[in-house]
Amino acid sequence: MSATPLARIAAALRAQPPAPALTDRAEIDRLYRHWRLRVMYAMTTGYALFYFVRKNLSMAAKAITDEFHFTNTQWGVVLSVATIVYAFSKFFSGVVGDRANPRYLLALGLLGSAVVNLFFGLGASLGFFIALWALNNLFQGAGVPPCVRLLTSWFSPREIGRAWGVWNASHQIGGAIIAVWAGLLVTHYGWRAVFWAPALLCIVGAFWLLNRLTDSPESMGLPAVEVYREGTAAGSVADVSALFWGVFRRYILANPGVWLVSGANFFVYIVRIGILDWAPKYLQEAKGFDLQTAGFSLSGFEVAGIFGAYAAGWLSDTVFKGRRGPVSVGFMLLLIVSVAALFVVPRGQVGTMAVVFIALGFFVYGPQMLIAVAAADYATKAAASSAVGLTGLLGYLGATVCGVTTGVLADRFGWDGVLWFYGGAAVIGAALLALTWNARPRGV
Repeated sequence: MSATPLARIAAALRAQPPAPALTDRAEIDRLYRHWRLRVMYAMTTGYALFYFVRKNLSMAAKAITDEFHFTNTQWGVVLSVATIVYAFSKFFSGVVGDRANPRYLLALGLLGSAVVNLFFGLGASLGFFIALWALNNLFQGAGVPPCVRLLTSWFSPREIGRAWGVWNASHQIGGAIIAVWAGLLVTHYGWRAVFWAPALLCIVGAFWLLNRLTDSPESMGLPAVEVYREGTAAGSVADVSALFWGVFRRYILANPGVWLVSGANFFVYIVRIGILDWAPKYLQEAKGFDLQTAGFSLSGFEVAGIFGAYAAGWLSDTVFKGRRGPVSVGFMLLLIVSVAALFVVPRGQVGTMAVVFIALGFFVYGPQMLIAVAAADYATKAAASSAVGLTGLLGYLGATVCGVTTGVLADRFGWDGVLWFYGGAAVIGAALLALTWNARPRGV
């Protein structure tokens, strides 16, 4: 009897088993150089494309709310329902990601999100927007976990902070491009084009990912990356898959470090997602910007985040020898100062506001990236995707709280009330991360 389509999909999603080991050192070196570069540029590009069909919404927010006369509170419901779906999707996708083939999981997530965006552009009611954006975020949750599996499979613990910093640029690249592109699309073609044009591009991108990506080094007959780069022994994810519950209990449920950084992520994401989702509307209503100027200001936030994430990874790998806590705390303290600066920038000061958003991006993306790296450090490669999934769950629960709370505060107390909310969240996040000051990766 032939397998059903669902069974074939499930079989394709399973991690590939180890292939016969290669013994030619020159060939091993050649394949590692080739695939480390290919995996890095493919997953970085692929995750940037996820942003094209997720962060397009913030640039269309004012046009949609104006056309259908939604209040900030109503629009906050759209964002909060979607983010809570994303939170749980990211967590469960993380659990799946520890045993799945990242090539297929990443491509299917992008394809599903793109298709939903095509339909979202047909919307005309609050209920429709809530339901479709929630469905979009269900697929979006499959974006990070396969990238975590690829990072921990192809880059060793002593270099993963820098490698993660390079990949993390996908967040800012995707966010910066869609901020500018979506602003132009709304201005010249209307808000519906913001969903249709990126969706078509991402459908093509999903099939490109299928061509570019692979699974772990072991699935290609290569030694584990710890063996190849550092000469240390390392059990593969496949070795522990049959003992999933024991691994999950030991490295996730009973791991205080993972829970601590996950709790901090709740507050970091209030600031990060608050800026991403609400900054265009804030800049238009509180600072007198037009949509295109707001888009360019927000792109500065994203571009600065590229350098902030890499700087944080480099500092934690080299200066602090794997300790993520000191760097995270330092960045969070400067993030608090940057949020406070928003209170004093006068209306219409485009240049000054751009500088503040550059600082916000630099200092929020450093700890956002290091929290995921720390979770993977504490959980080891055996449960890295699940651990990062838990940080995502708590982070996007924070984003869920952020969506409705920002809308209510903006309606009742104005945008200054929103800024006090973001600043308070940054203070609590810094305090929690300070408790990880001396924590190091296992085995380092």
